Amino acid sequence: QAQLLESGGGVVQAGDSLRLSCTASGRTFSDQPTYDMAWFRQVPGKEREFVATITWTGSFEVYADTVKGRFTISRENGQSTAYLQMDNLTSEDTAVYYCAAGWNRLSMNENQYAYWGQGTQVTVSS
Repeated sequence: QAQLLESGGGVVQAGDSLRLSCTASGRTFSDQPTYDMAWFRQVPGKEREFVATITWTGSFEVYADTVKGRFTISRENGQSTAYLQMDNLTSEDTAVYYCAAGWNRLSMNENQYAYWGQGTQVTVSS
């Protein structure tokens, strides 16, 4: 089985920072360790949108324009935990944040990710 577990969400004020974590576990990931990890987010009534993705080596990253320069995705080489450091948060960042994993090489398309976490709520008050 494969599982993604997110943590780190919460309620913060505009301008604050928050760090999300996502840990992958299960034989699927251990048997095929070259998976990318990504973060998406979703606001009620809207489609889920891409935030950032990183390769299994942690060497390459892609960001959505809306978070570029404020968010940083990181991952140690070959490790099963990815982080999303979110700085200078605004109310527009309020959403449920989902971790995803797949073998698709830095895709921004949610359909390319086979495994998803349950999501963690981030609320930014202005």
